[in-house]
Amino acid sequence: MMVLAVAAAAASHRFEVKQSGEAVAELTLSSPGADWSKAGHEAAMADVRVDDGAPFQVMLYAGDAARKYGVFLGRLEAGAHRLTIARNAAYSAAGAEVKVHGVQVRGGVDDEVIARAPVLYARKNTIGKFSDVPMIVYAERLDGVLQYTVIFTNEDGGTSTRALMARWGRTTDIEYVYRLDTRSGEAIIQGKGHKDIAYKGKLEGRHPLLIPVTDNNMVGDDGVSEVRYQIAPVLVDLASHSREHVMDEDPLTYQVMARELEREGKLRPFGQVEGHNISDVRNYAYVEAKVRVRGAGVVTMLRLKGDPVWRVSSLGRYDYAVDRDGWIRTTVELPPGTRAADIGEIGFTCVEVPGEDRKLPLTGDCRVDAVSKFFLLDRDFRPGPNIWTLREPAPLPAGIVRTWTVR
Repeated sequence: MMVLAVAAAAASHRFEVKQSGEAVAELTLSSPGADWSKAGHEAAMADVRVDDGAPFQVMLYAGDAARKYGVFLGRLEAGAHRLTIARNAAYSAAGAEVKVHGVQVRGGVDDEVIARAPVLYARKNTIGKFSDVPMIVYAERLDGVLQYTVIFTNEDGGTSTRALMARWGRTTDIEYVYRLDTRSGEAIIQGKGHKDIAYKGKLEGRHPLLIPVTDNNMVGDDGVSEVRYQIAPVLVDLASHSREHVMDEDPLTYQVMARELEREGKLRPFGQVEGHNISDVRNYAYVEAKVRVRGAGVVTMLRLKGDPVWRVSSLGRYDYAVDRDGWIRTTVELPPGTRAADIGEIGFTCVEVPGEDRKLPLTGDCRVDAVSKFFLLDRDFRPGPNIWTLREPAPLPAGIVRTWTVR
């Protein structure tokens, strides 16, 4: 069911549910007058209400571009209903409006992934600040476990901006928030200090109620705030990719990431190394690899054609090396305007990463099992074509460098 584009104090959409059950809606909305990169003009927030129920919110971080925002409406009884969308005056930027381009509602949804999706309240110290806003909720089925992860626009605490790019390949925050064993019914959340703790909070139907309680978006189960999100999850399979693959599939996430960096003053000129800021995110090559590390860390290296200099993901710091197993994402900063055809070689090295529980001399070991993605962002912040892949495992003892010619 669709409605014509309308910008008004409130837009109403009537729909029919033929069968009782969970309902989801796809809201195509824009925010004329908004710009996520400009303080005071960031976005409008929409209040969404079903019938006479309490509203939940949608942050229109895409600005004046029409975007489809998927939301869940909870369980609805069969029959006629009304969905109302209105601008939230208290938490919208001045001059940023709400424009409704279309509404599609699907009722009677028999989908466990939707039925168990978390309600996520906004972290209290982000309300009105347009920071650390949840953009995407995705779900994974992992051997009888249903896991929900949130991609936030940013991370206000925990890891420096340049360390995020080196160790995670982005400055958004991606955190698993809720994990349910569908066989036993036991559920855990990721609490303070990245600790798994049992979920003891309330359920609305089968939806858990969560709220971030730290500046790096760990969650608790016993609080609420004035802003409530009901983001419809997308089901993904990350067996052959890193978590950042979900961002690749929704490139607007890179644009919002870049605009929030600009607004928060976290960008610097290319080549400047002081502090924790980074340059334009379009200056970086993004590399996704499957690695295995033992008491060490992997560093990615790139060399441009005709340039003897190797540029490294770790910026020369051992603590910026990637020291975790599995599918990982990292970035290497390149001069502005670099094209894929300018890249001559890619390489990896394995470095010893001292830690409190490691004694000298160290005997670390690494292996690069595959490289599935290697791309640049285009001018619109969209991932470009894949530049190079590696399909054969490459052993990488500590201190060894291995390189490959690109094309």
